[in-house]
Amino acid sequence: MSNNFNETMKFEAPKEENMTEAREIILTVYRALKEKGYDPINQLIGYILSGDPTYITSHNDARSLIRKIERDELLEEILGSYLKGE
Repeated sequence: MSNNFNETMKFEAPKEENMTEAREIILTVYRALKEKGYDPINQLIGYILSGDPTYITSHNDARSLIRKIERDELLEEILGSYLKGE
């Protein structure tokens, strides 16, 4: 790791052929959180930042599903979807 803060490091996430699975998992978890009365955005942010799966409900197996994909994959899918078309 470089200590030079004037340089930009390049990050390349491992490419997964099945990003559709990540999208489906995110949507399923989102729905489960909403059904249980949680704010899905806040809960997902808590999970992504901390890695603590207790931010995700076990309703509809959402907690097990979210752990099938890495947090960097979640971010890649969410950011990619947000910036799509730019």
